[in-house]
Amino acid sequence: MLENVALGAERYMNLLSARQKLVASNIANADTPDYKTKDIDFRGEFESQLAGSQPAAIEVSGLKTKNDGNNVDMDREARLLAENALRFNVAVNLAHSELQTLKEAIQGGGSSS
Repeated sequence: MLENVALGAERYMNLLSARQKLVASNIANADTPDYKTKDIDFRGEFESQLAGSQPAAIEVSGLKTKNDGNNVDMDREARLLAENALRFNVAVNLAHSELQTLKEAIQGGGSSS
């Protein structure tokens, strides 16, 4: 049971880490001509992660392209950074809570009368 909780949290955090790297790359290339924004289909990739696959980057459609062919939207990337950090913190707290519950169950609930 502990392995399932840890494995699910690990895969979720790995996916968040992969997305963080893509967002950082988008920001680093904000002024690179013809650079196209990349992201992860988060829901689809999470389901794939549960099956053990590696996340795949996709080109983001529907973004405004500048004269130099670049389509990085810094507001979008900043929002994704904040969202990703929030999701990571939630995942860490959830994993911590699950582990604490298991620890208490193993120790007999911590109550002594």
